[in-house]
Amino acid sequence: MTNRNSAQRLAGRVALVTGASRGIGAAVAKAFAAEGAHVILLARTVGGLEEVDDAIQAAGGTATLLPLDLTKPEQIAAIGPTVAERFKRLDILVANAAILGSLSPVALSDPKIWESVMKVNVLANYHLIRTLDPLLRGSDAGRAIFVTSGAAHMRLPFWGAYAASKAALEEMVATYAEEVAYSPLKVNILNPGPVRTAMRAEAFPGEDPLTLRPPESIVESFIRLASPLQAETGKVVAAA
Repeated sequence: MTNRNSAQRLAGRVALVTGASRGIGAAVAKAFAAEGAHVILLARTVGGLEEVDDAIQAAGGTATLLPLDLTKPEQIAAIGPTVAERFKRLDILVANAAILGSLSPVALSDPKIWESVMKVNVLANYHLIRTLDPLLRGSDAGRAIFVTSGAAHMRLPFWGAYAASKAALEEMVATYAEEVAYSPLKVNILNPGPVRTAMRAEAFPGEDPLTLRPPESIVESFIRLASPLQAETGKVVAAA
């Protein structure tokens, strides 16, 4: 995490991070707060959000908790008006929340699992774009970062639902980036690579987690893409 004595690169910005109760989302939220942003923490798990909020406050930062179920479109639709009323603006969106589903052959997979994966990994982000687009484009330097996975292009057996959802996410976000290219809003996709998270452990239960880098090691890539100074848009960026 950045030394708080250095210049804060996100000072005064308002950021919303989904999946902020643990893993990459929690690490990014803490890093953004350390860089001066006020962070809106979104996840279903209230206890996890409170822990992240406590850590942010202990480090001198500020955050707002937004417990919400991303499988409920009507709840997502209320985010934009709620943020507009409370903060009058939104400068940064980090769309990080995702689920793995189950790893199984496409022909034998459970339709309900596919529906759940698509709801969280694709449709929730579609609804986030719809509700937050006016705020992000209204910012003097709006930044939207969507988290993908290498699975979108690796064509691994049994990864059908998750891989398809991330491939769909990338195409949707790339299209959105083109549609807002005339505005100050910069829209990018970030691939974190193998990181020590609960989802990674679920996908690779026999893997030694200590061989993977922790979520905190990749936050610099998020900070760079969230900075008002960065000019890239429509890119798929690998976490450094």
